[in-house]
Amino acid sequence: MRVALFITCVNDTLFPGTGRAVVTLLRRLGCEVAFPEAQTCCGQMHLNTGYPQEATRLARHFTDVFAGYDAVVTPSGSCAAMVREQYPRLARAAPGPSFADAVAETAPKVHDLPEFLVDVLGVTDVGASFPHRVAYHPTCHSLRGLRLGDRPARLLGGVRGLELVPLPGAEECCGFGGTFAVKNPAVSAAMCADKVHNVMATGAEVLCAADNSCLMHIGGTLRRQRAGVRVMHLAEILAATEDDPGTGRGAKAGTGSGTGAGTGAAR
Repeated sequence: MRVALFITCVNDTLFPGTGRAVVTLLRRLGCEVAFPEAQTCCGQMHLNTGYPQEATRLARHFTDVFAGYDAVVTPSGSCAAMVREQYPRLARAAPGPSFADAVAETAPKVHDLPEFLVDVLGVTDVGASFPHRVAYHPTCHSLRGLRLGDRPARLLGGVRGLELVPLPGAEECCGFGGTFAVKNPAVSAAMCADKVHNVMATGAEVLCAADNSCLMHIGGTLRRQRAGVRVMHLAEILAATEDDPGTGRGAKAGTGSGTGAGTGAAR
């Protein structure tokens, strides 16, 4: 299967290790992974802040760049939901049929990583080993937009040595919400404080999620409180093995390697 990696802005800029983990994992499972270097932002921030025309231009570019692949995989439920849910709406408002046809062809092939692994490849045991106590935070877009359900938990359940512990109030938002955290910082910080309180109550060594944007938000508060809990993207845990326990463990939240690092992930 020929799969394109859609790295997303946050991962490309701050968390290149997540992109490398996705490539490692997909290649282990027999996929041919490509990285279209012309990819850019999906337009989510533009649409969310009231710029639909700018978002539409980016959506047109996305459908051009990712046309022709069997699947497009991204380590971000937020961006996957943007393409699958919002691109058809942008296409209905755009003149002419060509963009609508491109969206109809490309958008259904875009999958968040756990969705792709479980629904498309049909696997829950990906050959991973990660002997740690882990809590999972279901991010809002993956939970309510993509409706991932128990797919991430099933994948974590197949990881050798991993102890998955329940997170109290797991379905509550962490307070990031993209531009919400910028526009409403006090409310955002209060929501994150509640989330961190619940994380610390689990006794977990690692907090896992499928969106680095939320992990960046939660991880910042965890560090300021010296909680001793690491944050890791789901892909990094699934890429880890007994022979290479560090595979895919990219930058911790807020300590990325810089713009462009993710664009070399699939080379």
